Amino acid sequence: MPDQEVTYKSAGVDIDAMTGAIHRMKESLRSTFNESVLTDVGAFGGMYSLGRLGESEPVLVSSIDGVGTKVKIAALTGRYDTIGADLVNHCVNDILALGARPLFFLDYFATSKLDRDVLTEVVKGMAKACRAADCALIGGETAEMPSVYCEGEFDLAGCIVGVVDRSRIVDGTKVSAGDVLVGVASSGLHTNGYSLVRKLLLEECGMRIDQYVPELAKTLGDELLEPHRCYYKPVRTILANHDVHAMAHLTGGGFYDNIPRVLPEDCQVTIERRSWARQPIFNLIQERGAISEKEMYHTFNMGVGLVMIVPKEQAIGIVAELDDLGETAWIIGEVHKGGREVAVL
Repeated sequence: MPDQEVTYKSAGVDIDAMTGAIHRMKESLRSTFNESVLTDVGAFGGMYSLGRLGESEPVLVSSIDGVGTKVKIAALTGRYDTIGADLVNHCVNDILALGARPLFFLDYFATSKLDRDVLTEVVKGMAKACRAADCALIGGETAEMPSVYCEGEFDLAGCIVGVVDRSRIVDGTKVSAGDVLVGVASSGLHTNGYSLVRKLLLEECGMRIDQYVPELAKTLGDELLEPHRCYYKPVRTILANHDVHAMAHLTGGGFYDNIPRVLPEDCQVTIERRSWARQPIFNLIQERGAISEKEMYHTFNMGVGLVMIVPKEQAIGIVAELDDLGETAWIIGEVHKGGREVAVL
């Protein structure tokens, strides 16, 4: 028999701390609510009314994702105000690629031992990104698992649900030879390639996370924590004014894995890599690691976070309109007859 009572807290899980953290987050969570949210913080499930959607034939679109090992960069810098926005923006862009607008979002935060300040900052970032995308943060899960995660570690994932009218789904079926690719600028690495970046820059090259890097004009940590860009509002405007045949969110797998996902079987694309200016972080990674061009374009977004495949005659107008909306965009390639492949020239 143990000398003293064994409790959940003595086993490493502090329920009172979780309850206190949720109480501190209520204001952030409620700031994302709208008239469709029917439950308050703390309910066993989040309820969202579909009565005000407005689409004539609504189709729900869902996605689930994480931010990978970018959480380790947040921990190294002690900055947690952007990692939540990374998660939301990544998920918003994923369903946006099908033409959907976000409705609601749920998160999963797991850690060895709950730090209420860390969780509060992460959730504030999520709430801010949700508000910007007109998306309700209606629930989530916070888990303390001391035997699964090492001390000080945490993981972050999220699930999003959106809606698109069936007649306005963007699924690539209209893509044909002669279409062109419009690339919309990323804000840097977004949320992909961090395992390679940490191994190369921090371990092999011995760079410090707080080191000022002249090529970047900022510290390495500031560059690596640059938030994942959200394309929701400018792209919704483009969708309302132009004919977009397909969109690809360039995440893990870069150009070679993501663009083929939206191509018909008889189409391939060529990308002209000299048609846009990539951010200095990509040059730094490639030079320090002597990484091949193909590996770079297979791992990173290389300065293009979203690709839109559009009719050739509309491309220049779309680029100009994106510029008016505050986005940087370029015509970066063309669709040809072929076998669902990508060639970066």
